[in-house]
Amino acid sequence: MPERDITVRDLVKGDVRFAAGSVKDFVILRSDGSPTFLLAVAVDDWLMQITHVIRGDDLLSAAPANLAVIEALGGRPPEYAHLPQVLGQDGKPLSKRHGSTSVEAFREQGILPEALMNYLALLGWSLDEKTTFLSRDELIGSFDLSRVSSNAAAFDPQKLEWMNNHYIQSLDDDDLAARCMRFLAEDGLLPDPLVLRRAMAVVRERMKRLTDVTDLLRFLFTDDVKPNEKAAELIAQAGSEYLGSAADALDRVDQWTKGPIEEALDAVAKEAGLNRTKGWQPIRAAVTGSNVSPPLPESLELLGREATVARLRAAAAGG
Repeated sequence: MPERDITVRDLVKGDVRFAAGSVKDFVILRSDGSPTFLLAVAVDDWLMQITHVIRGDDLLSAAPANLAVIEALGGRPPEYAHLPQVLGQDGKPLSKRHGSTSVEAFREQGILPEALMNYLALLGWSLDEKTTFLSRDELIGSFDLSRVSSNAAAFDPQKLEWMNNHYIQSLDDDDLAARCMRFLAEDGLLPDPLVLRRAMAVVRERMKRLTDVTDLLRFLFTDDVKPNEKAAELIAQAGSEYLGSAADALDRVDQWTKGPIEEALDAVAKEAGLNRTKGWQPIRAAVTGSNVSPPLPESLELLGREATVARLRAAAAGG
């Protein structure tokens, strides 16, 4: 165990020099025998035979020391590139104070890995002036340091969500349903896989994140549908007679598919002197428990006649 700190000069027994000039002496091994970062990272790169190191410009000052250690050990240093740091919306380097910064956190928030990879690749780099969406293979084949911007890029959560929605819409129904299943299960819902797969067509455009699936489809997979505040207001304003008429009309629908359901909904609204928006709102509220849902006819088709009529009658009866 060393009795004092060991410096890079001790390692090479003289002045430490390399192509860019002299390097101020620095500690590489503490007196307790533990290596410093400057030694550990350099040795790791050397042993791993790393050829290129691309990292933030906050580590630019460490590059000469990394080079010196590897050269002192008889190794060949990698090529170093230092890129501008990613900034938060406040203009400061992105960190935990801005929210999620780990891959695991974004995954738990319903961001697809392919969307996150694509978005991060475009922070300070681009293929050209117009291309936004690139697959993993395209990114690997196209990346070139010459197109990296010298200006720092700001992390924009809204653009990430927009890109995530694009990738959500690109998935087929089976794949999207499988990815949504875990989030529904974590919220205590156990969906019928066939119904969930059918539902993907009506929710994919509305999903910025996979976690949105719970609020959008909760009404399909539980009988415990409690109206939110806005939904409760819509139900109260509509009154029991209107909701009862809607239940009767839908119960008489011959073929329980989107078209006939839509016709019945429109007929109920027209008879009450309401346009489609005002006529459908309380029905949506009573059936889904929310003032916002996927398209109503498609939602009712997925839910089924029995559950739809039962919820409307319960709402008409005051609960």
